[in-house]
Amino acid sequence: MRFLSKHLIALCFLLPALSFSGTRVAYSRPGLMMKIPTSSNKKSPYLFRTGFGLEIHNFNPFNTAKGVYFDMELSRGFGFGFSAVMGGDTTSLAKLEESQYNAPVEFGFHFQQKVYTYNDISLTVGLQDVVFESEQKSEEMLSLNTSLLSFFVVLASEKNLGEYKMNTYMGFGTGGLAPLEADTTAPLNQNDVALNDSTEETNSGVFLGFLLKTPYFSSRGGMDIVGEFDGTGVNVGLRIPLTSDYRLNLGFTHIEKLPEFGNRYWEGHPGFTLGLDMAVPRDPRRRVQSGPSNPTNLYGSSNLNSSGNQSIPLHRDSTIAMANVAVETLRDSMALMNNEMRNLLVRLSAMEQNGQFLADSLSALKLETNVSDKNMNEAMRYLSRSLRYFYAGDYREALKEVDLALELNPDLALAYARRGSIYFKLGDVQRATINWNLALRLDPEYSDVRNILKALSENKLKSASSIEE
Repeated sequence: MRFLSKHLIALCFLLPALSFSGTRVAYSRPGLMMKIPTSSNKKSPYLFRTGFGLEIHNFNPFNTAKGVYFDMELSRGFGFGFSAVMGGDTTSLAKLEESQYNAPVEFGFHFQQKVYTYNDISLTVGLQDVVFESEQKSEEMLSLNTSLLSFFVVLASEKNLGEYKMNTYMGFGTGGLAPLEADTTAPLNQNDVALNDSTEETNSGVFLGFLLKTPYFSSRGGMDIVGEFDGTGVNVGLRIPLTSDYRLNLGFTHIEKLPEFGNRYWEGHPGFTLGLDMAVPRDPRRRVQSGPSNPTNLYGSSNLNSSGNQSIPLHRDSTIAMANVAVETLRDSMALMNNEMRNLLVRLSAMEQNGQFLADSLSALKLETNVSDKNMNEAMRYLSRSLRYFYAGDYREALKEVDLALELNPDLALAYARRGSIYFKLGDVQRATINWNLALRLDPEYSDVRNILKALSENKLKSASSIEE
């Protein structure tokens, strides 16, 4: 019970039952058995399971019990269930057609917790049949029936047998899992309702069951054969898949008492059960896949193609399939948008880097231009001073100023031309010729220098006084 207090796990069941208590009905417990609790070493393959059922106690006159149920498995092996059932009429068979008896409506809650697993073995504890009954003659609307509270422990084993799979369950329980059967000859009260003379003492009992998963109807999940001893009698049944999500449940309860089926209703009365359940899988794409041992297989059936590979069945619940397609489409669209966004961010980063490079290049060009302009202005000032020294006849000082100008701007044709003139004045014709040629090389359109060199080659440049600046 310590495990139950840690988690809120709820299994809700309501299927028509064949026993005296409304909530103690076939297929209304966690798992796929008729009346006994189950356990599994795998996570439940469905989000939730729900359904309804009809329990036939007598055909003529017609007497039934009916109900609905809901159950689901929460995290870490917790299960929770709810059931709402109206039991059969307990009036004697002779007066059943005239009976005015209204069976109370019972609301049941069921809890269980998986506490241990090892390979294909699992152990589960739980509490079932927390039943609230509606009392029409009572001032209280609902009252708790503590006599039905059932604490249980169940040990399960799951074995693969080729194309089949065998699940076995054994354990013990109290309350509704081991009821004291009423005497079939018990007296009736004034309303012809059977009186139960069983004692109020706490009782317990053992139970045993098996579930054989077969490959029949494998494309829809496979057919299950159920057999169990619930503590008071033997129950057998079939779970036939109508689709991969819907199952038709058929069976007999307490078949050892079928010869007494025509007698009046008593606790543990035999009967025929008919029901329908729907399971919503956790992953509709993997609803039915290869082999009975596959944990994603909702009903544990085999579904192999001719090559022995896994295949997905064509038959699916259309609503879930369409919703799954829509979700996958949205996921693909979001992934595509994320990729496009990343590409745009990369391109934006590249453009920012290119823009920064161009800005740096422009800054460098401006700086270089400014430096060049500054050097040019400084060089022209030196040339201006050299010209004053030249006309003053101070050729040495004029030469120094020209050299300073060439240090600032080595490609200044005017400076070479000036230096050539200075050397000519100093009587160094060879150096003068070299500097004039350098000036002409830097500025081929420098006509004054060309004329001087032409005159020099024709020996017409006789004196320094013939050179004009």
